Amino acid sequence: MQRMVAARDNAARTLEPWWGRVRATGVRLATGVLASAGELLPKGLYARALIIIIAPIVLLESVVAFVFMERHWQAVTRRLSEATARDIAAIIDVYREYPHEADYGRLIDMAKSRLNLSMQLLPPGDLPAAQPKPFFSLLDRTLSNEIRKQVKQPFWVDTVGNSRHVEIKVKLDDAILRFVATRTQTYASNSHIFLMWMVGTSIVLLTVAILFLRNQIRPILRLAEAADAFGKGRPVPDDFRPRGAREVRQAAQAFLEMRNRIRHHVDQRTTMLAGVSHDLRTVLTRFKLELALIGDTPEVHALQSDVKEMQHMLEDYLAFAKGDGGEEAAPTSLRELLEEIHDDAQVFGSSIELRLPRRPRDLVLPLKRQAFKRAIINLVSNAARFGDRVVIRAATRSDRLRIEVDDNGPGIPPSERDNVFRPFYRLDHARNQDSGNSGLGLVIARDIARSHGGDVTLAQSAMGGLRAVVTVPL
Repeated sequence: MQRMVAARDNAARTLEPWWGRVRATGVRLATGVLASAGELLPKGLYARALIIIIAPIVLLESVVAFVFMERHWQAVTRRLSEATARDIAAIIDVYREYPHEADYGRLIDMAKSRLNLSMQLLPPGDLPAAQPKPFFSLLDRTLSNEIRKQVKQPFWVDTVGNSRHVEIKVKLDDAILRFVATRTQTYASNSHIFLMWMVGTSIVLLTVAILFLRNQIRPILRLAEAADAFGKGRPVPDDFRPRGAREVRQAAQAFLEMRNRIRHHVDQRTTMLAGVSHDLRTVLTRFKLELALIGDTPEVHALQSDVKEMQHMLEDYLAFAKGDGGEEAAPTSLRELLEEIHDDAQVFGSSIELRLPRRPRDLVLPLKRQAFKRAIINLVSNAARFGDRVVIRAATRSDRLRIEVDDNGPGIPPSERDNVFRPFYRLDHARNQDSGNSGLGLVIARDIARSHGGDVTLAQSAMGGLRAVVTVPL
């Protein structure tokens, strides 16, 4: 007994890892199948809603068709085949009672006129070989069963050869009786009418569903377009109104209220910052006048340098806090804007080169012109501060505009490229050693780019320094 228990425990310990591997493999396969099915499913709400509507219709019609075809048509076909088999059995009984020396023409005429069966007497012999069964063998199976019940003689049935007729041969002792009946006598052949009605009603239902869904999806698409335009700093279409179902109208109304609150907040902040900027600039201007009246001494020069540095830092702080200043996006010529930036950047003292693609037509896209110019100027100024050669490039890729600012300066380590976008963050690297840097240039550039629906990223330049890449959607 102990040996049996030990053997069972050993078998269990042996099977446990195997069963665990099988179970883990099954879970992975199931997960993979579900993931593949999820990838194949459409991602859009319109297509998914259509599937939600179409799938029940197809399933319902499939069940109805199966039940109707397999139940109703089978019952009708059985009764028709039973009647045909009963007629054949009656003719065979009459044939057996018929005098052998008599003419069978009257019997053949009676079968044709009364029972609609074409009858023929063949010499005795063997029946033909069995025919291949059709794919849908309802008629063949039902008719064979009924003949087997009614006639109880060897027989041969052909339901495939002539699509409009059914041929039946019954073997008797002294002859073979051949019967030809129309298919409608033995089979409910009007199933195509049911299928036509089913397909027709399905098309009507799907057409109504598609039209209805299109009208329901359109307000959602309009809301998505309005939200996308607002996120990119572009004006929301004037004809945008809450439409559609109650939930969609609620979402659209919430979006409009959110937009108004954001605009009100931006307007308040802009007004406050304008007042702060005016007051602080007034104080700095008074400092400059007082220093100018004191005289020309080394101490005065140092104070003037400090005031100038304070003014630059104040401008950066206000620009960062102000953002895009509520400026509205307007169609802007990219070539003219970059050429203007190139001309203004010459004051930085470095060699600045502008490379534009050769286009037959200028690229015009909606931009907040002054804000976008400030973003590019910040990147060029940053590049010129640490490199003596700067290259500005512009190109379009897919549906996005890409502007690159390369320099041959010391660059920024990859581990620090995300940190420099934090406000007031300063590197111990040589790029941030000058005292005039407020640590906000890259932050302001990224905020402006993101207000246009784009971004600013940093990479290694082919010139050995830093590459700042601005991307905005077209």
